[in-house]
Amino acid sequence: MSREGKAQKRASKVRRPSPSQSFNIQIPFKDRHPIRSFHNEHLMLLPSKSLVLGAATLATLVTAQVDTQLTGTWTTKSRKVFTGPGFYDPVNEKMFEPPLTGFSYSFTDSGFYEVAYYRAGANPTDPKCTKGIIQWQHGKYQKASNGSLILNPITVDGRQLMSDPCLYENSVYTRYQQQEVFKQYEVLVNPFDKAMRLNLYGWDGTPLNPMYLAYRPPQMLPTQTLNPTKTASTGASQSSGTTKTKRDVDGDHDGLVRDALSRNAMLKQSAYADRIWWLGVGLTALGGVGYFCF
Repeated sequence: MSREGKAQKRASKVRRPSPSQSFNIQIPFKDRHPIRSFHNEHLMLLPSKSLVLGAATLATLVTAQVDTQLTGTWTTKSRKVFTGPGFYDPVNEKMFEPPLTGFSYSFTDSGFYEVAYYRAGANPTDPKCTKGIIQWQHGKYQKASNGSLILNPITVDGRQLMSDPCLYENSVYTRYQQQEVFKQYEVLVNPFDKAMRLNLYGWDGTPLNPMYLAYRPPQMLPTQTLNPTKTASTGASQSSGTTKTKRDVDGDHDGLVRDALSRNAMLKQSAYADRIWWLGVGLTALGGVGYFCF
């Protein structure tokens, strides 16, 4: 038999599967290519959720920017609260109580920000329990692609001073950090006095009290880390919360505490509430006497 005849005879003995049959092809592991293997081809076609989220985050960071319309120092209607050295002294660790409550935000062309808050509230059930809180932060901000503002504070620099005479004999001074997200904002001309106005809306769309342009360029402390620590990061952080480190304001523990909120201001508010209460009692008594006499 010729060579061609023997080859045809061997080929006729090879078993060929029918079209309805299925079979597996076993590929030795060492011969598999990381991209060309069957399993990895499916992975390439169906990217994981983490990859999608990572790409979306990267896209957001790439499109993040600043808005020069925000540049300047803005303050609420009281015009008594301003960012800068008049609110917080980082060298001597002092916070200064403004004459009226309010808040102030400052922004730079290069993407830095600073914020100062002063809040106070009377206790209607006990006028002696007037509370006050001062907060200061700074860091970097960015405008996201969806128009929101994201404020990332320098973790170790934020400060909070809280006064609650009915809970603590002395004010409580702590480090403070809180990332802020504003769903949207508006920079416009106030129709009443033609002043530049900034409207901020919280993460849920709730409007904050409007602020008005006070200084341009902004009045701010240096934008770098002012009080670095050995263990804490000096960069802007996206985590939130308050580092609760209670300290006695009459002492000098850890070199962090010097002054408390002005006790005179707290006493003035309490005394005023007491006078209003006693005036109401006196008028009620006088009305009762007049009712029976006349």
